[in-house]
Order: sequence, then structure tokens, then C-alpha cells
Amino acid sequence: MRKRIQVKRVAGVAGLATLALAGVLAGVFLPAGAAGTQVVAPTKVTVKASEFKYVFSRRSVPTGTVIFTVINRGKISHDFKIGGKKTKSLLPGKSAKLTVKFTKKGQYAFLCTLLGHAKAGMKGKYAVATKPVTTTTTKTTTPTTTTTPPPTGPVGNANTTVQVGMFEYGYNLSQGSVPSGQVTFVIRNNGSEVHNFSVQGVKVGALLNPGQTETYTVGLPAARFSYVCDVPFHIDRGMLGSLTVNP
Repeated sequence: MRKRIQVKRVAGVAGLATLALAGVLAGVFLPAGAAGTQVVAPTKVTVKASEFKYVFSRRSVPTGTVIFTVINRGKISHDFKIGGKKTKSLLPGKSAKLTVKFTKKGQYAFLCTLLGHAKAGMKGKYAVATKPVTTTTTKTTTPTTTTTPPPTGPVGNANTTVQVGMFEYGYNLSQGSVPSGQVTFVIRNNGSEVHNFSVQGVKVGALLNPGQTETYTVGLPAARFSYVCDVPFHIDRGMLGSLTVNP
């Protein structure tokens, strides 16, 4: 009888040990999420850039990783900087993703780093784990170039072609003076941003993306003509010059 009781006790202890071992093994092999560690998905925000503002799909996010999808809806290049990180300069219609990890709550400054764009309105504060900053909408005026009236006078009979190369930030003209007459400008954007070539008082050139070209012909009397890039703030960086038209 005693032997039978002892056998039962041994069997019971062995069963408990087996259950305990199974519990330990289950804890070891459970996935991290099942063990109580929860993985938080990144917060996604769409940012639409244009002249000269940003439109956000949401104006506040919790702390953690945020993926900003920046889309350029404007007609000229823009970028986006926040939390010490920034996108590359985006051409019209292009987009880029910017991943930023915010470890502390607060108001984080954002801006476009291209010359003059922040001053024109492309800047502000973004709320992380706080209430969005209330901003007053101010109308920003797109900078424009000063146009000169078209010169008057007889147009000669010459036919001249001028090759125009555009880059950051200037022009290369195949010649700086031409005879009066019909002048054909063959323009190519060799830069990495949007540019144009306008003969003031005569012709406003098309905005060209990198690699694009434009050709136009104008009749020019004897005078000195200024040419500029109409993209805001590009004149400030040196995109202007003059062409002499001789009698």
C-alpha cells in the first residue's frame, strides 16, 4: 500500500515538473508581441508644397517615428526640412519620403531651405504630442521682376541664333552681342532646378525642368536688352545679364 502511495506521489511531482518546464519553454518561444512588447507603427503624414506654403494632412503627431511624404505641387523647386533632416530639392510633380524620429514632445520648426522660400511663407512649427500652433494666414506676394518697356526702333534684316545654357545660378550665351534683326534663342536648362530665360520687355520664357529646351525667335532693334530668370529669388543668385543689339 505504501509503495502504491509513493508511486502516485512521484508521478504527481513529475507531472508538475513537466507542466512547469512546458510553461518556461512557452515563455521562451512566444513571439515578442505575445510576451507583452508592442511594436508601434510609424505615423504617416502627407505634406504638399507649393508657392509659398505647405499643406499637411495632419498638424500634430504622437512621439515616435513619423514618415513625411512630401509632394511638390508647385511650379518651381521646393524642399522640406524638420527635426534636423531634409529632403532633396524636389522638382514640380516630384515627391520624397522623410523619416524622422521624435523622442520628445514639443513644437518642431519646419521650412523650405531654398533661397527666399522660408521668408515668403514656407516655414512654421509642427506639433509633436502637443496642440498645433494656431497660425494666422497672411497673404504672401510672389516676387516679380521689374519689366522694362519694349524698345522702339527699326529692326534690321539680320538672322542670328544664340545658344543659351542655364545652370545654378547663371547663363552661358554663345555670344553677348548680335546685329539687329530676327534673333533665335535656343535655350537649354543644364541645371538641376527649374529656370527660364526671359528677354525683358520682349518675351517671357517658359519654365523649364532640368534637361528641357525651348526655342523662340524675336525681332530686336538696336538697343541693350536685359535677360533674367523669372523664378523667384533666382535673380538674387545671379541669373540676369544683358545682350547688346547693334545697328
